[in-house]
Amino acid sequence: MAEMKTIIITGANSGLGFATAEKIAEQTEDYQVILACRNKEKAEKAKNDLIERTGNRNIIDLDLDTSSIKSVRNFVKQYQELGLPQIDGLICNAGISGSHTGLTSDGFDIIFETNHLGHYLLTTLLLPCMSESARIMVISSDMHNPPGRQLSWTGTPALAKPDEKLADKGMRYSYSKLCNLYFTYELAHRLEYIESTITVNAFNPGYMTDTNFMPNIPVSFFVKLMDRNGSLSDSSTALAKLMTENAYGNISGNYYDRSTEAIEFSELSYHKENALELWNMSAVYTKLVRDETLPKLLNNPNFYGWGPS
Repeated sequence: MAEMKTIIITGANSGLGFATAEKIAEQTEDYQVILACRNKEKAEKAKNDLIERTGNRNIIDLDLDTSSIKSVRNFVKQYQELGLPQIDGLICNAGISGSHTGLTSDGFDIIFETNHLGHYLLTTLLLPCMSESARIMVISSDMHNPPGRQLSWTGTPALAKPDEKLADKGMRYSYSKLCNLYFTYELAHRLEYIESTITVNAFNPGYMTDTNFMPNIPVSFFVKLMDRNGSLSDSSTALAKLMTENAYGNISGNYYDRSTEAIEFSELSYHKENALELWNMSAVYTKLVRDETLPKLLNNPNFYGWGPS
């Protein structure tokens, strides 16, 4: 009998998270899928639906709200107290669109904390619970390089606590997706530095019209996104393969575009100093300390040249 593998998917009660959970769970009961969701009622329904659709009863739902540092820490504590097995995969999928405004209870921009900061803390806290061959996938977007005016890095504090000029701008979503890439590349660099065999990659599912992630999008903007469209079926299939198939088990630091094909993207997304600044400020904002994650992960190694030359 094969050893059971455990994969956590945040925001898995609908959309890409749910579809990917289904693709993984239906393969074999040797996969245990944990739905990490902020809405308990929707998570319970998703769990029951997945069990009925796949026949795999090894599906669990746990409370997680990535817009709350307290919730993230409670999730990790609960995972450990329940005595659940080592984690073989983590998909950082939960996210909100650029239409959301305001600050979280922690005092950070709602998009910045939900899409980046909560996943930064979740991942770093869960690393000691992961198997040596664990895979981490961070859901980003090609909207980190939006059509039209190019982004320029504003610095992490400006994104975490935006001023009046940025507080209600939809571009905060694009910045959060850029943060996802910076986090992916910096974490991959640090895992390599400490000789860990855990891998981390980023994935762009594309703009999927068959989800309700960005309702009421203006027609003029949709036209600009035509070549960026994705399919829920295709993207969830690719994501499930990247998380489970042997061919992708030793690859780290890649950016996959709506498929199992890795690509390079915007020049800004490979800016090493920006990634390091984001990492260090995220550690400060979440009050992450060295003994909460893997040994030496929070050390400040020299750059090893990740990204294209």
